[in-house]
Order: sequence, then C-alpha cells, then structure tokens
Amino acid sequence: FSVNISISQHTNKCLHPLSLIQLHGVFISNLQKEIEKQTGYRSSRKRRSESQYDYEVYHSLEEIQSWMFEINRTHPDLVTMFSIGKSYEGRPLYVLQLGKRSRPQKKSVWIDCGVHAREWIGPAFCQWFVKETLGSYQYDSVMRRLLNQLNFYIMPVFNVDGYHFSWTTDRFWRKTRSKNHKFHCRGVDANRNWKVKWCDEGASSHPCDDTYCGPYPESEPEVKAVANFLRKHKKRVKAYISIHAYAQMLLYPYSYKYATIPNFDCVESAAHNAVTALYSAYGVRYRYGPASTTLYVSSGSSIDWAYRNGIPYAFAFELRDTGYFGFLLPESLINPTCTETLRAVKAIASGLLKKCETNRDRFPYI
Repeated sequence: FSVNISISQHTNKCLHPLSLIQLHGVFISNLQKEIEKQTGYRSSRKRRSESQYDYEVYHSLEEIQSWMFEINRTHPDLVTMFSIGKSYEGRPLYVLQLGKRSRPQKKSVWIDCGVHAREWIGPAFCQWFVKETLGSYQYDSVMRRLLNQLNFYIMPVFNVDGYHFSWTTDRFWRKTRSKNHKFHCRGVDANRNWKVKWCDEGASSHPCDDTYCGPYPESEPEVKAVANFLRKHKKRVKAYISIHAYAQMLLYPYSYKYATIPNFDCVESAAHNAVTALYSAYGVRYRYGPASTTLYVSSGSSIDWAYRNGIPYAFAFELRDTGYFGFLLPESLINPTCTETLRAVKAIASGLLKKCETNRDRFPYI
C-alpha cells in the first residue's frame, strides 16, 4: 500500500520522514503553491450571471449556493430548489430537483457531492451535471428523455460546514465540523455515520480519527437530513449516487462485508455500462465492483444504507486521479473528469428506464 505525506520545507533533514523510507517519490514539490492556485484570485470570481459562471474552476460554498439560486430562477420549468435541513453550524442544506413536471410519481435519482470536504472535484461535478443536463435538454434526445421520465435530486455540497472550512482554514479537512464534548477534535466522517453496521470494521470510535463514526448513527444533522429525505421518498428513488475522490473506481454494496448482493446481475451490468461509457470519452479506466473488495471494508456507509432501505442501485464514484494529484486535482482536469463522469451517470440513469429483474421481496437486503 502507499501513504501520502506532506512535509514542511523547514523540516530538519536528520528527522526527515523520507530518509526512513527506501521507496518514495515526490508527487508535488510545492504543496502550498498548488493550494493557492485553486483558492487564489477570488476577486475575479465574484457572483456572476449563469451565462458567465465558470464551471472549470473550483468554487466556494457561497458561490455555489448563489449559483443554485440563479439556476432555480432561470429554469422554472425544469428546476425546483429547496432545503432539507440545516448543518451543525446552521447552514442550509440545499437540493436542486431537475425534471419535467409531468407525472407526480416519477422514478428518481439522488446524487450527492462533497460528503468529504477536501474532495473538491465532487461539487464541481454536481454543478457540471446540472449545467449539461439543462443546457442539452433541447437538443440531446437522451437527456430530454431522462428529464421527462425521471427526477434528479442533486445536492452539490453535502458537508457544507466542512467544505467551507476546507476553503478558509484546512484544505485537507475531511469530516463534518460538529463538536465533541470529551475531546477537542471536531467532526465526524459523514460516510461512516449511517445506520447500517454502524461503527464496525473500517470505522473508528475515536473522535480524532478521520474515519470517526460519531457518537451514534445519524448524529450528524447533514446525514440525518439526507436519510430523512430518502426515507420519505424511498418508493420513488431507484438510484443513489455519491461522488467522491480519488481512485478512479465505481463502487457498489456491500461495503461492510465480503458478500454478493441479491440483485448482483442488474447492478454489475449497470456498473459495466457506466465505466464503458466513461472510458469512451478519454480512455480513462475505472475499476468497478463491490466496495469491500474493490477498495476496502467500511461500515456505516451511505451506499450500504441506501441499499438497505430499498434503493436497488446504490453507487459511489471515486473520481480522478489515482494519487499523483490526489485531492488537489488541477482545475485543468475538471472538464475532462466531469465530461467522462457525466457519461457514466447518464448510462446508469438510462438503465433505470429499462427492466432488469430484481426480487423486491428480498428487500431490505442487509
């Protein structure tokens, strides 16, 4: 396995960690410079109209939420914006519903981005997805069919407090920002806080760890809000998609154990079609399979929870890259990364309009 280490330029050579490691390579020689590239020049990115919005740069939480209001204002026929609750620090948790208002009981797809604060390519993709979906509705027959027959619930920033903190204080912050009464360490891993095999293998019970599962399931207001929304709409939501980074993988249940899901054939086929569509854009290869065997075992994950609650297609994308840039994926790669991922998501959504035999009597599956 590999470990990424960041080292201060003032580190004493005698105490230099790399001197203790025989096999190592330098990926980024000036980490601070790379961070400043993505957060600098903010004065030139103030709130603009939708037509001037730059989708090929990373945006702060304030900019993203202003953009959501603008999208909602300019596309009343296809977009509805609403809040599903508030974060620990009191920020609204906004969601965009995309779809033609035709039938009240349409199948739905949920997509969330930014569960882990430092994974900035996630929110960038959610914005890209909305832009492309609305922009191509008139001329793309596939997209028009999807919006006519499905509803998409898009949550560009799941972990709003953590994302804001990653812009203002710590670029590599992962967790939420909730306080712990016994320790000074803050935050919970929002992808270990779901009520499914909670705080078992692959999660930590220590508040200072990055994979801290929280004091109890759904302790985080952000997780609770999304879980409540999905519970309320569980009969219509047929696909749950969570966008993460990095590893270039498409994962599905189970995360918490080595076992085959009951509707494996349907899910495996959907995953294969998705990575094939993704590959067709730029030849980028994604591995796909159960999260436990393809990535690692983890408990309390959102995809296992979604699957347990009757959503037959639950996926987690790990977007580019495989470690060279890691969480600091350059803005120059936003376009190709989002373009190829859009093809994959379209493939998954298109599959929902076709029949694949699933034994509904065996839900919940876990």
